[in-house]
Amino acid sequence: MRAVLKWAGRGIVAVVLLAVVIGVWQREAITRLMAAVTLYDADKIVNNLSNMDRMFWTVDMDRGDGPVAAFAPGAPLTLPSDVQTWITDFNVTALVVLKDGKLVFDQYFLGTDATDKRMSFSVAKSFLSALMGIVLDDGAIGSIDDKVTKYVPSLIGSAYDQTTIKDVLQMSSGVTFDEDYLAFNSDINRMSRTLALGQSMDQFTEKLTETFQAPGTAWKYVSIDTHVLGMVIRGATGRPIAELMQEKIIAKLGFEETPRYMVDGYGVAFVLGGLNVTTRDYARFAQMIAQDGEWQGQQVVPADWIAASTAASAKTAAGEFGYGYQWWIPVGAGPGEFMGRGIYDQYIYINQPTGVVVAVNAANRRFRVKGASERNVAMLRQISDALSE
Repeated sequence: MRAVLKWAGRGIVAVVLLAVVIGVWQREAITRLMAAVTLYDADKIVNNLSNMDRMFWTVDMDRGDGPVAAFAPGAPLTLPSDVQTWITDFNVTALVVLKDGKLVFDQYFLGTDATDKRMSFSVAKSFLSALMGIVLDDGAIGSIDDKVTKYVPSLIGSAYDQTTIKDVLQMSSGVTFDEDYLAFNSDINRMSRTLALGQSMDQFTEKLTETFQAPGTAWKYVSIDTHVLGMVIRGATGRPIAELMQEKIIAKLGFEETPRYMVDGYGVAFVLGGLNVTTRDYARFAQMIAQDGEWQGQQVVPADWIAASTAASAKTAAGEFGYGYQWWIPVGAGPGEFMGRGIYDQYIYINQPTGVVVAVNAANRRFRVKGASERNVAMLRQISDALSE
C-alpha cells in the first residue's frame, strides 16, 4: 500500500507540474495574442513598433565581425516646410537621408532614437527580393519561370499549384487572400494571429485553396505570395531564411545593430514583413541597392537582378503605382526611381539619377486614407529635389 501511495504521490506531482507548464504556455500565448490585437492602438503603436521582440517570437541575425560602415557627412539638408508638416501629420518616427552615399539628414521623433530597431512591415519584401537574386545567381534555383511546387512539393494541390516564381515575385499569383488590415477576420489578420500563437505559417499557406484568376493574368497585391517566395528559397537551399540573409546580405553591409526577424513557432522567418532594423541600417541596405548591388568594393546582389527587380514589369493598372519583383515604382517615375514600402508608412526610397536615398519609419495609423501614399511619394520627391538643386 505504501508503494502504491508513493507512486500515486509522484503521479499527482507530475500532473501538477504539467498543469503549471500548460498554464505558463497558455498565459504566454494569450499575452502574445493580446499584443497582436492591440498592436496598433494609438497609445501603443510607436513603442510597439520598436519592441516587436517583446510580443512575438524573433531570431537575431549576426551583423558580422566587420566594422560599422560609417557614413561620410554631407552638406546638411534643410527640409522644405511641407516635409516638416508631413513629419508631424504622418507620425514619422525616423528620417535618414543620403546624398551620393553621404549622410545629410538623420533625425528621430516621437521618443524614438537611432538605436531603435523599427518594424519593417513590407519593406522586408524588398530585402527578400535581393536574397532571391543572390540564390538565383548561386544556381540553387534554375529560373523564375519554374513552378513554385518544384521547390515546395507541399504546395501541390494548394492554390499555388500552377504558380511560377515570377508570378509570386510580381504579386500575380491569382490566389484569393483578403489583405484588409482593418477587418478582424481578414486573411491577413488571421495570418497575424497564426504568427502570434506560434502556429505554422507554412501550414497556413498550404491550406489556401481558392483562386480568383489564373496565375500571371493580372496584378493584385497578396502578401502571402512573399511567404511562398521564402518557402521556395528554403526548399531550394535547405537553409533558413534568417541564416541566408545574415550570410549573404547583412554581414556584408556593416550594420550598426543586430537585426532580428520575427518567426513563427517553428522558427520560420516572417519574410513578408517581419524584419526589425535601425533606420540607418535600412538606409545602408538601400544605398547598396542604389549602387546596383555593390557595397565597399564587393558585389552583394547581382546588378542585373537589381535592374530587373526594380523595373515596373507587373501588370498593374494604368495610372497606378508600378510593381516589379517585390519593389514599388511611383507613378511617373523615370528609370532608377523605386522604393520598398510597408504599412503604417515605412519606406526606403531610391532615386539613382539624383543619388538620393531616403529611409523612413513611421507609425501613421491613417496610412489607408485616400491620397496618403501619393503624399508620401510627393514628400520623398521634394527631399530628392531639394538635394538636386
